[in-house]
Amino acid sequence: MKISSVARMRAMDRNAIEQFGIPDQILMENAGRASFGALAGEWGVKGKRYAVFCGSGNNAGDGLVVARHILSNGGSPVVFFVGDPERLSGAAKNNRIIASKLSIPMERVTDVSALKSVVLGMDGIVDAIFGTGLAREVSGLYREVIELINQSGLKVLSLDIPSGVNGDTGAVLGAAVRADQTVTFGLPKIGNMLYPGYEFCGKLSVTHISFPPLLYEDEGIKIETNGWLPLPKRAMTAHKGSVGDALFVAGAVGYYGAPYFSAMSFLKAGGGYARLAAPESVVPFVAANGPEIVFVPQKQTYVGSIAMENRESLLALAAVVDMVVIGPGLSMCEETAGLIRELVCAVEKPLLIDGDGITAVAGHPDLVGSRRAPTVLTPHPGEMARLTGKSVPEIEADRIAILQETCLNMHAYIVLKGAHSLIGTPDGRVFINLTGNPGMASAGVGDLLTGTIAAMFGQGLPLEEAVRKGVYLHGLAGDLAALDKGQDGMTAGDLLEHLPYALKEDRKEADGPLNGLDFLSLV
Repeated sequence: MKISSVARMRAMDRNAIEQFGIPDQILMENAGRASFGALAGEWGVKGKRYAVFCGSGNNAGDGLVVARHILSNGGSPVVFFVGDPERLSGAAKNNRIIASKLSIPMERVTDVSALKSVVLGMDGIVDAIFGTGLAREVSGLYREVIELINQSGLKVLSLDIPSGVNGDTGAVLGAAVRADQTVTFGLPKIGNMLYPGYEFCGKLSVTHISFPPLLYEDEGIKIETNGWLPLPKRAMTAHKGSVGDALFVAGAVGYYGAPYFSAMSFLKAGGGYARLAAPESVVPFVAANGPEIVFVPQKQTYVGSIAMENRESLLALAAVVDMVVIGPGLSMCEETAGLIRELVCAVEKPLLIDGDGITAVAGHPDLVGSRRAPTVLTPHPGEMARLTGKSVPEIEADRIAILQETCLNMHAYIVLKGAHSLIGTPDGRVFINLTGNPGMASAGVGDLLTGTIAAMFGQGLPLEEAVRKGVYLHGLAGDLAALDKGQDGMTAGDLLEHLPYALKEDRKEADGPLNGLDFLSLV
């Protein structure tokens, strides 16, 4: 599903009104009616009392529609305006007039302390204070009302996005409503999908509010969820060379897990032939746990990392495989970093750079950008900071825009790892991945991603789809491990063992999507 920025959604609204002649009153009615349907379906309406908190913009109009439908279906709404109701205009003003004629109780909030006893007598709350238009820190009366809502213990429905969440970044602007469910309009906004905003939404639903598909499926919308993609069927005549042959340049003395997890995850995710080029003294330790891996012992530096003298043999080996993975656990040795940079320039196969490989090329974006073969990078925020020269807080504040810029500059596919990892493409598209969980915050889990992506490419997916599918399955393996063991104490080994089960579950979904998290429904 496509994901919209706030500005794009405003343009969509204008196009619906001006190009297709859909009055704003109808759009608002559809938004409010769908929101009421979600509320009624989850919590019921007849005989129940709901507090509807409204601001002074169009989100308030949506809330007033909900209040009207609550009344019409046997409930008792009370509307509280946080802000000046006289500022309402257009369809929102019309809905206020209708609510007044229906004698729906409406009052302006001036003192939150006087409101507490009234709110505690309600059965639920509708949040229609800000919507996606908020661009500044929440303070004063607004903040007090949001804190009251959060402290009430009542079920909360937010309209479009929880008030206080930035619609373009997911950032909490001082304070935000913690909703139990959110109905978003037209398309999900970026802030609905990125943390921490996603966590504040509760159960998330979307209604197209009668927008034509021409608007919400527009190819100009560059952001979307990383949905299910079909894997090629495994041929009856498959052999180890036909389902993927990958070279992993990884490992150093003291870094035994990274090479093992990256190469072994390739096999566990369905790849056929994992070649591991690791320092000769590292090989016996990895081989003890992964005898299925094919080892290519490398001459090593005095600190136990891969030496420059291996350059020609590694390039010769790279020429016969499907994909090369460079970086897991290679160490920060300068000689090895120099080798990495030379390999990045010379390898003519698809290349995945991770971990210490990213650190080695950081500051040299031209090395990646000038490659003729495609490149994939899988940085966490700290590594992304090294690639871009920006701080981690800067990246976290504007993840999508920075990812798009970096992909364009480096002509690369980039997976920005984290909660709801982002997959960026060289042409500016971004996919938001929804599988995965906090239990995956453990050493070695990132190394598994490299092997999973390589395995997807080896099984015949085009590179872009292989990256997307690898990220998706990696997160799904984490979700299955969490279901089996719980999130606390999950290790990379647990995810490794669940990769085959993730593929098994994925292949059951040949006729439809498997989201890992059943968060999104159409209203």
